[in-house]
Parts: sequence; structure tokens; C-alpha cells
Amino acid sequence: MALANNLTAILNLLALLCSIPITASGIWLASKPDNECVNLLRWPVVVLGVLILVVSACGFIGAYQYKETLLAVYLCCMAILIGLLLVVLIFAFVVTRPDGSYPVPGRGYKEYRLEGFSNWLRENVVDSKNWGKIRACLSDTNVCPKLTQQFINADQFFASSSITPLQSGCCKPPNACGYNFVNPTLWLNPTNMAADADCYLWSNDQSQLCYNCNSCKAGLLGNLRKDWRKANLILIITVVILIWVYVIACSAFRNAQTEDLFRKYKQGWV
Repeated sequence: MALANNLTAILNLLALLCSIPITASGIWLASKPDNECVNLLRWPVVVLGVLILVVSACGFIGAYQYKETLLAVYLCCMAILIGLLLVVLIFAFVVTRPDGSYPVPGRGYKEYRLEGFSNWLRENVVDSKNWGKIRACLSDTNVCPKLTQQFINADQFFASSSITPLQSGCCKPPNACGYNFVNPTLWLNPTNMAADADCYLWSNDQSQLCYNCNSCKAGLLGNLRKDWRKANLILIITVVILIWVYVIACSAFRNAQTEDLFRKYKQGWV
């Protein structure tokens, strides 16, 4: 086997092995409460891992056994996959670029405005048609209840920087409302209800809280943005590896064609 074929086989074996942590990270993302409640964005990284597994296996077999047809199929699929990954990478970067967060004076956490996120996320994730199901799903998770286990008093809660965007938006009223802290999901006696429309939507009913608030929708988008920014790193690394593999695989394919041509020539077929 020529050097290019050996390299292609080895690289595709490595890519095949790399698909395992990619798929595992996709399953981890899909199992998080925010992604679990948004079906539209739930499985892309898992699909990516499976595609890499299949294409890499095809390339490995084709390079190792001099299967010209299999190599041709592999190169075609790899080109499509690389193009798809580039599209997904650019799209994910564009729609997750706006942040939507703003600092809260005297607080370790941030709050989030729905208007600060991209139009695509607002229109396709948290629009009125989808939000009823998402809200019901979020209320069934332990996102808010676990805050009462983490924080005993107001000082701990206000100083914390570990509160997620989803918890900041859904589990408490906006800071501007002036509610008084009792525990992380129980707030009383607001002093400035006119500051935000969400002030009127807050409820101490543990099944309601601020799940109907725009701040909750913004918090969900903040969580999704954070998660998918991490996924973008995986996509960038994957694209670089696949382009590298693709270039060497093209060399292997040309080598296989040359080997086949010489073999036919020696046998007197041309």
C-alpha cells in the first residue's frame, strides 16, 4: 500500500475514533434541560458524530483495500459533509453572535433581554407557537428547585456567578421589580412593578414562577447560546481534521487509479 493510502487509512481510523466523543458530547447536550425542551436544536451534534463514523469507516476500508469505487463514494460524501459542516458552523456563529445579557448592579449573575438575541432564535425557538410546550417542559425539570438546595440566604444567592441564564430568567423575577428575597424561588413585596412587564407575570406558585416571562425566554436562549458556542468549537476542530483527511484521501484516490492503470497495462488490457 502506498504512503498516501496508509496515511488515509490511519487518519480515517482516528476520525472514526473521534466520532465517539463527538457523539457522546451531542448526547450530553441533548440531555441538558434547555436542549431537552427544544426539539429543533436537540440532536445536531449526535447526527454529526454518526456521519463522521460512517464516512470515516468508508474511507478507511477504501484506502486499506484499494477499493476505488468505495474511495470515490467516500470522497463524494466527505465533500458534502465538509460543505454541510461549514454551512452549519457559519449559521450557528451568526445566530448565536448576539448575547442578550446585561450586568445587574450588586449581583454576581447577569439578566437577559429577549431583544438582545437574533431574530432567528426568537422566531424559531421561543415564538408563541412553541413556547407553551417549552414552558411546560421547563416546569417539569429541576432547574429551579435545585436553586433552593444550593443557596440558603440572599447574600449567597446575590453573589453567585454560577446561576445559569435559564435560572436567572425563569426562576426569579427581574431585579428591577424590587422583589424581596425569601428563597431563590420565593419573592415578596415588589417596590417597582412598573419597571418591567415581567414583574406582573411573576408567581410564587412553584409550577409557574417566571416561566411565562420574556426573561425566561431570553434565559433559555442564553443557555442555548452558551451550549452551542461550545459545540462550535467541536465543529471547527472537526472541519479542520476532515479537510486535512480529505486532501490526503484525494491523493490516495489518485494513487489507487494509477495502481489500477499499471496493473491493467502489465496484464495487457490496454
